[in-house]
Amino acid sequence: MKKQIKTLSLVFVLVLVYSPIYAQQKTLVTRIIDGDIVQVLYEGLEKRIRLIGIDAPESRIDRKALKEANMSEHDIETIVEMGAKAKAYVNGLIKRGDFVTIEFDIKEMDRYGRLLCYVYLSNGKMLNEEIVRAGYANVKTIPPNIKYEDTFLNAFKYAEETKGGLWDGQ
Repeated sequence: MKKQIKTLSLVFVLVLVYSPIYAQQKTLVTRIIDGDIVQVLYEGLEKRIRLIGIDAPESRIDRKALKEANMSEHDIETIVEMGAKAKAYVNGLIKRGDFVTIEFDIKEMDRYGRLLCYVYLSNGKMLNEEIVRAGYANVKTIPPNIKYEDTFLNAFKYAEETKGGLWDGQ
């Protein structure tokens, strides 16, 4: 009997931990940082969210932008211009004061202390996917957060085929 109660207790905890109620939470947008980073009010604190599964160009000159320029055929000015376009696209989807729903995957935080999330707009669409589908970010899968990898790959393929966003004219 004790073993059954322990088993049922464990099942209850697992259901609670992995239920959508636990995994998804509404939060308030306080700022758009970049094409793949937004700031929100989370548990009473302003926190940055790094959108899982995507990578948008940098919108300002920094180490990452310089690295991108060295590894691609684009110069630093082009990278920053593309990053500004990606940020503007995100600003067209969400604004400061909007409520979004966040969903965590396996790893909840990166080494910079940013939350790692899938972000859902008020219309139910996933922001991460919308940015890739519109052609303003590449797919960047970093295990163990791979839940929607196929979704992002399909969105990327669509953006390439339709020459959307940053793919326009390339």
